This record gives sequence, structure tokens and C-alpha cells, in this order.
Amino acid sequence: MIKTDLSLASEYLPPLGPWLERAARALDAIPSYDYTGWLHLPTRTDAALPNEIEAAAARIRADSRVLLVIGIGGSYLGARAARDLLCPALGGGGTELLFAGNGLSGQAAAELLAYLRGRDFSINVISKSGSTTEPAAAFRVFYELLREKYGDRAPERVYATTDGEKGALLGMAKERGFTRFVIPSDVGGRYSVLTPVGLLPMAAAGIDVRAMLAGARAAELEYLRKTELNPVLHYAAARQALYAGGKKVEVLGCWEPRFRFLAEWWKQLFGESEGKEGKGLFPSSLELTADLHSMGQYMQQGERLMLETMLTAASDAAPAVPYWEGDPEGLNYLAGKRLDEINRVALMATAQAHAEGGVPVLRLEMPAVTAASVGNLFYFFELSCAVSAILSGVCPFDQPGVENYKQKMFALLGKPVKK
Repeated sequence: MIKTDLSLASEYLPPLGPWLERAARALDAIPSYDYTGWLHLPTRTDAALPNEIEAAAARIRADSRVLLVIGIGGSYLGARAARDLLCPALGGGGTELLFAGNGLSGQAAAELLAYLRGRDFSINVISKSGSTTEPAAAFRVFYELLREKYGDRAPERVYATTDGEKGALLGMAKERGFTRFVIPSDVGGRYSVLTPVGLLPMAAAGIDVRAMLAGARAAELEYLRKTELNPVLHYAAARQALYAGGKKVEVLGCWEPRFRFLAEWWKQLFGESEGKEGKGLFPSSLELTADLHSMGQYMQQGERLMLETMLTAASDAAPAVPYWEGDPEGLNYLAGKRLDEINRVALMATAQAHAEGGVPVLRLEMPAVTAASVGNLFYFFELSCAVSAILSGVCPFDQPGVENYKQKMFALLGKPVKK
């Protein structure tokens, strides 16, 4: 389970009891909204789904060195976060996961095309509609390469994760014979990591998706309980109390490089869920300790508009600093200490310094990084986000503002207007 520590925010927080009561009521209110199929997804997932996903993943690993995941936003961030957290950073693991369709950079697409020409690959295209500009354009580009390499057998290498009843991608999948997986109609994109959206690419990469779902099931059973120790209620209540007290930015500080895309997933989850009606903490992130040497000065003495949430995971896999004769750079005082021990001391010192400098610090700690603990963390943040957004008075599950830029882009590109 996720542990919360609010001690370094206590002097900035009002009495939390009333906020916890409001958070418990918000938790009760979640089922009254649309698109809440994710809420009980871990315990309701059909037992056949992991079998289907594992069978497809086995086929992908058998014939492909690379699985190209084409999607944007919630259609790829969860899988990328899980891959970075759980697959070896330097070699090993299952099929290599690469990502496209999350931007419109021609240079990036050209480089990826060149890389894939010499490798066997499959495509997992993820979109409810199939018509979102970035992934749809990318699918056209990379499907042409697939047809160039494999001819009539190209459709056998396409796995379409899409709506089960409608949409352009569903129509193509049926017509061309792509393998299909369904995105539940009552689950929005940013809450979809524990559906085939995230689970299929995770399985192809060698991640144990059954353990992932087991961790999420444990989270569902624990975090839906309205107890005084529920970490979801404490985290959501604390961040909203601080927001009401004038904090406008939440900085997620992660202490391992492999958490970078977990932070990107977290930013989309909270940004799209809370940023509406002129409200919402602005979600940002730091990769520590590296960013202490770029943003540390601002965090310590800049404008006092932020709170900081520090996310850590238990670890003991680290080399120790060796002893050097002559002590040329004066580091022998660290000799024999593991890097993770030094990292934890840096975390404690940074948290204390920032709190003393006017930045409330919320601490979240997860167990050692495993598929189960990552599944638990995904669910923890999804539920915390929903509770927090309801506390601020907005719907956590829509994103009306996203359409504005799309309509302007369509007009500039000359997209035909439907009559």
C-alpha cells in the first residue's frame, strides 16, 4: 500500500478533519458520474482477458523485435510509464516498445521509420475513435512500412485497441482483419491504463500483467474504504486544503530516473481532470536529484506558489561508493555507503529545506517497484485524482477544453466540414 506522510506540510495545513470528511463524501459521489468504469475495473476484469492479452503478447514476441505503440495521451503514457519502471534500463526484457503518434514531429517519424526498416515489428494502434489526428496520421505512415515489408500478411501484425461498437479504427480493424481489443466504453482515456490500452503493450514488453491487476485489486479493496488512515483521502484532502490556502502548482518530485514517464502520466491525469472552470492545481514534475541543479534555487527561494509531493520507492539494489587512496576529491567520507542510501539522505535534506523555505511537502512512499506495486500506484493516483477534483467542484472525467485547439487546427488544415 502507499504510505503518506504530511508532517512537512503540517504548519501550512488547516485542521485536516473537515477536509477528510469532505473527501470521504467525494469518494461516495464518484459513482454518480459518467465514465467511472475504472473504479471497479480491477475486481471486475474478466478472467479471460489476461489469457487473451498474454496470447497476443506471445505472438508479438515470437515474430517481432519491436512493438510500435501508436497513441496519444492516456493511450500511451501508462504503458510507457510501466515499461520504464519495470523493464531493465539496459537490455533484457521482452519485445522492445517504441512509441509514435504522440506528436507531429516529422523528424522523429523519419528517424523511427529508418530504425524500423531493418527490424521485424508489429503495431499496437490505440484510439477509441481512430480519427484523432496525431495517432491516425502516424498509423498511416507506419502501416505503409508494414505493408512494404510484409505485403498481404501486414494485417497479422496489427493489434487495434479501440471502441467495441463504433469508430473509424473499429471499421478498419474489421475490414482488414486486425487483432482487436476493446476499450471499455465507460472508461476515459486517462483512466485506461489497467485496460488493454496499457496491459497489451506491457505484456509484450515482458511485464506480468496478472500481478499488475492483482496490485490494483488490492488497491481497490483498500482505498475505497472510508477509514481515517486511507492514504487516498489524506493525499486528496491535503492537496485541496493547500490549494484553498493559495498554492497554485503541485510539483511531483521523483527520486529515480525511471519514474519520469510515471510523472508524465500523473500530469495528464491531474491536469485534464482538474484544470477546468478556472480551477485546478497546475501539475509539474522534477527528476531528483538532477533537477536540484537546475530548479533547486527556484524551489528554495522563488515565488511561494507551489506545494511539493515527493514520491519514493523502497530499494536496496545499488553499488557502494569505493574508497580511494589520497581522497582526491574529498569523498572518502562516503566510502562504503550505497548510492540509494545517499539518495535517501538527499531526499530528507531536500524535503526539510524546501519545507523550511515555504514549500509544503507531501511524502508518498510505495514498496519496492514490482508489477503489483505499480498497479497499486496507478489505482491510488486515479482514485486520489477523482476525489480531489470533486472536492474542487469540477467533473473529473471530461475535458471540454481539449476540443478548442483541435477545431482551430482543423480549420487551418482545411479539413472538410461535415454537413
